[in-house]
Amino acid sequence: MIGRITGILLEKQAPELLIDVQGVGYEVQVSLTTYFDLPGCGETVTLHTHFVVREDAQLLFGFAHQSERELFRTLIKISGVGPKMALAILSGMTAWDFVRCVHDNDTATLVKLPGVGKKTAERLIVEVRDKLESFSDSFGKGHETGADGSPELPLSSKQSDTIAEAESALIALGYKPQEAARMVNAVVSDDGYDAQTSEELIRLSLKSMAKA
Repeated sequence: MIGRITGILLEKQAPELLIDVQGVGYEVQVSLTTYFDLPGCGETVTLHTHFVVREDAQLLFGFAHQSERELFRTLIKISGVGPKMALAILSGMTAWDFVRCVHDNDTATLVKLPGVGKKTAERLIVEVRDKLESFSDSFGKGHETGADGSPELPLSSKQSDTIAEAESALIALGYKPQEAARMVNAVVSDDGYDAQTSEELIRLSLKSMAKA
């Protein structure tokens, strides 16, 4: 079991990272909550990890905080919730927000996440509620998550690349291509749009989704 890694962040393209640990490059998948907390490429990063071995793949998932990894491990034990869905849940909301949804029986917010239907949302609330007491109290307050439109002004090459990167990240996390495009376009068409990086655009797109 690989429980933690420390190394140089070589590449990051949400939700995947490449981390150099003494000459060995580890491919790590992370939630957007962790992704937003990452340092720049070339800097040292430490992640708490969870290693998954399948017949067709070996996958390493990384988390900035132990509490996030703890919740991830709880989620993948629930019937119908695999690592991909668990990562999507932790990308659409922070661990703190998820705990609030469970306490408030808020299925309406959970069903906005990719792959989470009403029955899955209800099962998540029922099965996670009893386990919340075992979680640490270190859940950090995170980003909020959550209209439709299209850009009215011509986009620069840099803006186009930023939009493409944001859409690719959302698709990788389970959103359908049309849905990812709608979420991003809703932000780009906003008069107050000022995102300069794909990370900022992803964050704003998730906030737009939650408000829809």
